[in-house]
Parts: sequence; structure tokens; C-alpha cells
Amino acid sequence: MPKLPILMYHDISLTKSEGLIISVKNLEQQFKWLVDNNYKSYHISELEKRNDLPNKKNIVLTFDDGFVSQLELAFPLLEKYNLKATFFIPLAFLGIRDEWNSEETQQPIMTLEQIKSLNSDLIELAFHSFYHRKYSELSEAEIAEDSKKCFEFSAENNLNFYPAVAYPYGKYPRESEAKISFFDQLKNEKFKYGLRIGNRLNSFPFKNPFEIRRIDIKGEFSLSKFKKRISWGKLF
Repeated sequence: MPKLPILMYHDISLTKSEGLIISVKNLEQQFKWLVDNNYKSYHISELEKRNDLPNKKNIVLTFDDGFVSQLELAFPLLEKYNLKATFFIPLAFLGIRDEWNSEETQQPIMTLEQIKSLNSDLIELAFHSFYHRKYSELSEAEIAEDSKKCFEFSAENNLNFYPAVAYPYGKYPRESEAKISFFDQLKNEKFKYGLRIGNRLNSFPFKNPFEIRRIDIKGEFSLSKFKKRISWGKLF
């Protein structure tokens, strides 16, 4: 089975590159390396009906939280290198800031008009829950309400969201019975995929569509470390 790395990014900065923030310079260096080394990028939705990946080198790029910096700084680079990406959006926070973080670090999130302006040939929209709360701390009823708001908001505002969800903080129920129930609930609510963190490569086709692993790309990673993560995931 082919291996499929799915990369996870957050905020982009003109200068800072640390933790969940990556500099434009480092991001462009990574994108250029992917293109120079013949990686083919996919939207999450493109994987749904595939049973194989004909290209030897494949990649999925994902961006969480819908920051304005993704529109202003990441999107031009995706255009420049003709790379596809999936943006996971917490819909309750459109046009405001990431209020789940401390006030001194909060960043602006795209408005409804801005996410509608994104070129759908390159940018696919998907869900990051509605309220950006940890699924592991929610009841089934609370999860159902959050999911309902996601689908209702996207329909009411004519948003073409693919029914995949990236779990905020990578958190979801882990105890066996609770996890099975959670995955069943997402499936019944018409989600196709659920993405965690995990920092490992995925086998494709996915073994479990609601436990897809992503590789957390930190701002301080050197290009050498980036390449190792693409090839092996987190080794320890």
C-alpha cells in the first residue's frame, strides 16, 4: 500500500517561524522542494473515490483555523507552485479572531467573503468543527449540535464545504467504545473523513477514514527535518 503524508499548517508570518507559526520564507522553501521533487498534491475530496495513487510521490497540504495570513501569504505561494490545499475552517469565528488562544497571540480569521473568494481549483474548504472545541470533552448531543451548525451554516451561505472534519487540537474520544461511537456518529452525520494529528504517514487507501493522521509542520523545522518528516513521519 502506498504511503501518503498529510501535512498540517496553521499561521503564516512574514518573519516569525516557531511552533505553529511558519515564515513565508520557510513555507516557500518547502513548497519549492515538493514541486522540484515531483510531488503531486491532492484535495481531501479527491481521495474519496480512489483506490490507488498512481504517482510515486503524493502529498496532501492542510491548513487549520482559517487565518487571514493563509489567504494573504500561503495562497499566493500555492498559486505560484500550483499546489492544492484543504483549508479547515472553524465557522463560528469567521471575521473575528482565534478566541480559543490567549489574547496576546490571537490572529484574525478570514471573513465569509474572503473564504468565498478563494480559488476552488487550488483551495478546498472543509470543517474544523463549528466552535473549535475538543470533541473529547463534548457529549454526543453537543457533537451533534456542533455538526448540525456546520452543515446548516455552509448551506445557508452557499459554501462548498467538503464533509471532512479536522479535530480541533487533534482531540477525540480514545477509549475503545467511546471512539467507535464517535466515529459512527460522524458517519451518520454524513462526514466522509475525520483527521487527527498522529505525526505518521498514512497507508492508502485509509484503514480508518475517521482516524487519518497528519504531520505537524513546525515553524522551526529545517528543510532537512521537513524532508525526513515527509519520508518517515515522526520517528520517536
